[in-house]
Amino acid sequence: MIKKLVVLAVALSLSQMTSAQEYQANWESLSKHNETPEWFQDAKFGIYFHWGPYSVPAYGNEHYPRTMYGHPSGKKPVENKQKRNYNLGVGFQTFREHEHHKAVYGDPKEVEYHDLIPMFTANSFNAEEWADLFYLSGAKFAGPVAEHHDGYAMWDSALTPWNSVDTGPKRDIVGEMAKAIRKRDMKLITTFHHAKAGDPGDVGKKRRQWHYFGREQYLLRNNPEHKDSEDLQKLYGSMPRDEWLGMWNGKLEEVIDQYQPDIIWFDSWLDRIPEKNRQEFAAYYLNAAQQWDKDVMITYKQEDMPLSVAVVDFEKGRMDKSTPYSWLTDDTISAGTWTTTGSWSYTEELLIKPSAEIVHTLIDIVSKNGQLLLNISPTADGIIPQAQKDSLLGVGKWLRANGEAIYNTRPFTIYGEGPKRMASSGHFVQMIAAYNEENIRFTTNENNIYAIQMGWPGSHKKVVIKSLATAKLNGLEITRVSVLDSPEVINWQVTDKGLEIISPFQASNKIAISYKIETNGKF
Repeated sequence: MIKKLVVLAVALSLSQMTSAQEYQANWESLSKHNETPEWFQDAKFGIYFHWGPYSVPAYGNEHYPRTMYGHPSGKKPVENKQKRNYNLGVGFQTFREHEHHKAVYGDPKEVEYHDLIPMFTANSFNAEEWADLFYLSGAKFAGPVAEHHDGYAMWDSALTPWNSVDTGPKRDIVGEMAKAIRKRDMKLITTFHHAKAGDPGDVGKKRRQWHYFGREQYLLRNNPEHKDSEDLQKLYGSMPRDEWLGMWNGKLEEVIDQYQPDIIWFDSWLDRIPEKNRQEFAAYYLNAAQQWDKDVMITYKQEDMPLSVAVVDFEKGRMDKSTPYSWLTDDTISAGTWTTTGSWSYTEELLIKPSAEIVHTLIDIVSKNGQLLLNISPTADGIIPQAQKDSLLGVGKWLRANGEAIYNTRPFTIYGEGPKRMASSGHFVQMIAAYNEENIRFTTNENNIYAIQMGWPGSHKKVVIKSLATAKLNGLEITRVSVLDSPEVINWQVTDKGLEIISPFQASNKIAISYKIETNGKF
């Protein structure tokens, strides 16, 4: 009898283990996962932040840990203002930051990046205040850059001594933010950019991007006897490739186990990581989420994961049409392109986008079945500058009044009307002109259609929505038209030309006007 009970217990244990390990480390198995949870499709807007030791110099941008070593060739590049390629790191920026480092801190062979970490104090960091700001800004998910290209972990890590608990702030940034964010009923996102560190080996040859070895090339020229200690190898990725790949997976598993993130987001160049490692990560995360009984998601860029497994993300870009699948845009609050004013991390030269620009971007993205993840840039001591707060709070003010047209919505049959504003789609979209009252974007929820006009047309002006002309209603009837956050009763009629609306006497918000169009059925 005892033997039977033991056998039964072992069988039950194996059954539970098999059930818990539903996802295997291959794309076919991982594709069984719902890559786009319903809560994500409802959320629309999230906030994250580039913050780490690279915030200390407050100069250039978040790539300071490599550009401080100068151009990999050791030569001063010629600045081409008409065709500056910051992303490839071969332009004027690398020399500018190298000279700054020598002037402020000393020669990089004497004062390296890791020597700046004690200056990353986070003295004024308050997770509760930050989470309050994110909540008031209208974000439904939020979180930190868990690790950027610099190899510095913003959590309590046992795998690397270069973490925010053992060095710098001596605080668990991911942990504190996770607790504060969830207290406000927001989902937690943790972002990982650490695929760019370390030797890419054969996997990354096609996109090796040799400029990430600027430190290595600089030390070979200026300090040829140098050799990283075992600890420094963990920061700079200068360890043997197999060990580094093990740490790449291990860091993700630490964050998964300790903080149970709802979204794990990846930056570009994930193709530097062998497919096997990517699959093992995804299986580990999705099986853990099953045990938590949570719907989680993964993001990727370029073609680094299948669309059936994860959500595609466009950096500083978006689609120029509505898609049947959900996607994400990551953009930053700083204005400008990749120059000193367009950094993702805090710099003293940072220029900030106005609320209207962020709201218009969000509206356009949502109308096409996308979501927006907006980056902010705190200072090294943990202050979110007032200009960034003001911009965020302006977004929140608009969303509190017009959120019904954004949250929980789905795309309409077409995304919008008006003149073309985007020069392209995909990553790094350039704008031909700013959005204005000529641009209208649509969303839907149940029997309601929302037409969002990206600007104030003025009092009692005729607005014609051509997509809702009589012939295009497919037999449906429009029963009521109103303006969100406005008590005014407005005049409207459906004609062969379109739905003709007379704008209210007073603007509810001049950034964008949301017309709620109620019908007697689903479109």
